[in-house]
Amino acid sequence: MKLMKQLLAMATIAFATAAQAAPAVEAPDVLVKRISQDVIETAKNDKAIQAGDIKRVTELVESKILPYVDFQRMTALAAGRFWRDATPDQQKQLSSEFRTLLIYTYSGALSQIKNETVEFKPLRADPADTEVEVRSQVNVARGEPVPLNYRVAKTPSGWKIYDINVLGAWLVETYKSSFASEISKGGIDGLIKTLQAKNKALASRPAAKAK
Repeated sequence: MKLMKQLLAMATIAFATAAQAAPAVEAPDVLVKRISQDVIETAKNDKAIQAGDIKRVTELVESKILPYVDFQRMTALAAGRFWRDATPDQQKQLSSEFRTLLIYTYSGALSQIKNETVEFKPLRADPADTEVEVRSQVNVARGEPVPLNYRVAKTPSGWKIYDINVLGAWLVETYKSSFASEISKGGIDGLIKTLQAKNKALASRPAAKAK
């Protein structure tokens, strides 16, 4: 699970920063590949990130990730059929808490980035496609390469990531069952309260220990 969190953190930042740095018309796989190495190097060389500084990590996430990740779609997919029953205010709160949870959950993993490299696979898509899967693998110092794929969609503001697959598990599916369980017990408000409590607990712990 620690490795998965680390790779998800690295993947999200790599994609999001690429989206910021390149024109929206650039192919998603080319866009990610072009600057992913630069992002990894930044994480390696940033002393605050390496120390697990949650403030520095949060600043990085807010400036380079949030504008380029479709958290509402990600949250809607994780909530499944229950999303349609939620009010606009509940949807907003749920998206916000889910976003915060991901920030806290993966912030500690950023400090673990050391010698990983990313290798991208040829894009299997038509130029006219508005939703594609970008496939890659993370080469680690020890062990076999780890598959790491992204689901991205083309929007009026450019390509945005809405799901990540690590070791065969999609992020959305990972949370879907737990979301459904919480909703069945206390509705959407119950899920929101559960996420708020989790985020409060994570916020009170050193970033390097947040899991």
